[in-house]
Amino acid sequence: MEAVLRPILVIGGSIALTVVVVWLIDRALQRIDHRHPETPLWGLLRRCRIPLQALLAAALLLGSYDQTRIPVVVHHAAGIGQALTLVLIAATAWLLVRAAAAIVESSYTRYAASARDAARVRRVRTQVTLIQRVVTAAVIVVAAASMLLTFPQMRAVGTSVLASAGLVGIVAGIAAQSTLGNLFAGLQIAFGDMVRIGDTVVVDGQWGTVEEITLTFLSVRTWDERRITMPVSYFTSKPFENWSRGGAQMTGAVFFHLDHSAPVEKMRQHLHELLQESPEWDGRAWSLVVTDTTPSTIVVRALVTARDSDALWTVRCQVRERMIDWLRAEHAYALPRIATAPAPALRDGPEGGRQH
Repeated sequence: MEAVLRPILVIGGSIALTVVVVWLIDRALQRIDHRHPETPLWGLLRRCRIPLQALLAAALLLGSYDQTRIPVVVHHAAGIGQALTLVLIAATAWLLVRAAAAIVESSYTRYAASARDAARVRRVRTQVTLIQRVVTAAVIVVAAASMLLTFPQMRAVGTSVLASAGLVGIVAGIAAQSTLGNLFAGLQIAFGDMVRIGDTVVVDGQWGTVEEITLTFLSVRTWDERRITMPVSYFTSKPFENWSRGGAQMTGAVFFHLDHSAPVEKMRQHLHELLQESPEWDGRAWSLVVTDTTPSTIVVRALVTARDSDALWTVRCQVRERMIDWLRAEHAYALPRIATAPAPALRDGPEGGRQH
C-alpha cells in the first residue's frame, strides 16, 4: 500500500502545492491591480502564471522525486534528475523573459500616458523594445549554456575547446562581422535617437513609416501598404530623410506650369481662400510666387504648412486639385498651351531653284 501511496503523495502533493501557491499569487496580483489601476504592472505580471507553475513544479519534483521509491525512478534517477533540471532551467528563463516584458511594457505604458511629446514617446518605445529584445536574447543564451553544462560530456568538450579558443574566436569574429555590425547599429539607433518607431522616413526614394526595429533589421511600411525590410546598419552608414525629426510640423510646395498671362495676384488670393477652408492647414505660413520662367511657361510655386506629413500630403493635393479647377473654370487662358505657327512659304531662288 505504501508503494502506491508514496508516489501519489509525492507527485500529487507537488502538483497540488504548485497550483495552490500560483493561485494565491495570482489572486494577490489581481487584488493589487484592482487597488492600483494606474499601475499596469500587476496585471501584466499575471501573464507569468504558466512559467511560474512550470518552475515550481519542476523544483518540487526535482527535490522529491527520489522519495517515490518507484523501481523505474530508482533505476533511472540520473536521467530523470537531468530532465527535471533542464525543465527547471527552461522554466526559469521563460519566467524571466515574461517578467522583463511585463516590467518594460508597464514602464512604457505609464510614460506614454503622461508624456505629451509624441516624438519622445516614439523614442522611448524604440529604446524599450530593443532593450527587451536584448534581455530576451541574453536570457536565452545563458539558459541554453546552462542546459548544455549540465551534461558531463559537454563540460569535457568545453575544456578542449578552450585550448583552441583563439583560433575559434578569430573565425567567429570574421563570420559574425555583419551580424555584430547590425547588432551594434541597432543599439546605436535605439540610444542615438536617429530613427524611431513611428517616424516618417524616405529611404531609397520610398516614403513610409517605421513599423518595427529589431537588433538586426528595420521594417518600413510604405504608403501603399508594402513593407521594406533592410538591415539596421543601413541607417548608420547611408543618408536618409527623417521627416519626424525636430517636430512633426512640415512645409510643402505645389508647383504649377502656366502660361505667361496667368493672373498671379488672383491666384495668390484664391490660394489663401482655399487654405482657410482646409482643416489640414495649420495656419503657420503660406505663399505663392513665380520661381522660374521659360520661353513658353512660367513656374508658380505655392508653399503651405501642416501639422504633420499626412496632413501636408492632404493639403497639397487639395491645393493642386482646386487651383487647377479654378483656373480651368475662371482663367482658362492661363493654362499652358503649345504654340504653333505655319511653316514659311517656299520661294524661288536666284537660279530659279526653289529654296526654303
